[in-house]
Amino acid sequence: MAGLDGLKDELEELKRQGRYRLPAVWESGSGPWMEMGGRRILQMASNNYLGLTDHPRMKQAAIEAIEKYGVGSGSVRTISGTLDIHDQLERELAEFKGTEAALVFQSGFTTNQGVFGTLLQPDDVVISDELNHASIIDGIRLTKAARRIFKHKDMNQLEEILKESGSFNRRYIVTDGVFSMDGDIAPLPDIVELAERYDAIVCVDDAHASGVLGKNGKGTTDHFGLNGRVHIQIGTLSKAVGVVGGYAAGSLALKEYLIHKARPFLFSTSQTPAVAASCLEAIRVLRSSPELGERMWASANSFRSQLQADGFDTGASETPIIPIVVGEAARTMEFSARLLEEGVFAPAIVYPTVAADKGRVRFIITASHTAEDLEFARQALLKVGREFGLLG
Repeated sequence: MAGLDGLKDELEELKRQGRYRLPAVWESGSGPWMEMGGRRILQMASNNYLGLTDHPRMKQAAIEAIEKYGVGSGSVRTISGTLDIHDQLERELAEFKGTEAALVFQSGFTTNQGVFGTLLQPDDVVISDELNHASIIDGIRLTKAARRIFKHKDMNQLEEILKESGSFNRRYIVTDGVFSMDGDIAPLPDIVELAERYDAIVCVDDAHASGVLGKNGKGTTDHFGLNGRVHIQIGTLSKAVGVVGGYAAGSLALKEYLIHKARPFLFSTSQTPAVAASCLEAIRVLRSSPELGERMWASANSFRSQLQADGFDTGASETPIIPIVVGEAARTMEFSARLLEEGVFAPAIVYPTVAADKGRVRFIITASHTAEDLEFARQALLKVGREFGLLG
């Protein structure tokens, strides 16, 4: 019988390239300061943008849901797995997003698989930004639709592709709202204008924009005042919302079509009652607590400005995602390891996630980080940055 010995060789190659690593194991929750190996570490990598993972209202909602419904839903959504708490979450989520309807999936990744794997047909074309998230790429790969890639935020190239693709039945333009590796924002107004000119469908993935951009964190569409002009808004309940799951928001017809056709929805057990209840409470917290977003943005803008003044390369960042560009993979991994020795956790992002010479450590600033936390991180960065020759 054939074995898997070749995997060891591939792992050794990853080690040789300086790209081998296993997940850090934490001994506490996802607050700014966490426990690892008996040490207290400043966590600078969590997607918990607004600090909602341990919000008392959300914890209470989860506890009450367990008491009422139990720990599981017992079935897929289309059999007996749709509880009233799921229905209420989708109603309030759609209202929050300014759409007619919303459908919740088990994760943001499965949402993209469900949406693209269901909607895209062989006589369609999907036009995707080259830096879109892996879940978008994989969702598209599941289909037989034609694929076109445009250079990152290059509207001239996007228009050329639209001009050349008039023979397809439907044209879909897909973009992240906020790009997770660089922290920059998609030029959604320009994309929407081109889509309307060339009769294309717009889909924006707001994984890193939900809870971050727009009024009360409604997302990129609201941020740019484009409500009613974006066909499909995809998002996650796993980042700023603080729990787990994903969603597609749009028309009622879109929701009902996905209910009937989307395989991740049809063949996966629904969210646990505690997850659905805490997601619902998170939407209510977002609507009533704008100070969380204001605090996050003030801290992120201040921290980024300080790092730039210190001489660090923060790339194209314009959101709470702030990369520090280091260079090749092994050096970037070493940089991250030195920061951890200094008590700061900021993981290395290296090839193939980013270009081979653009390895970076990625900081994510949250509403929970205090000014003292950020100064601690900055001092660690200054010390390690000088060691690695990143500063003049």
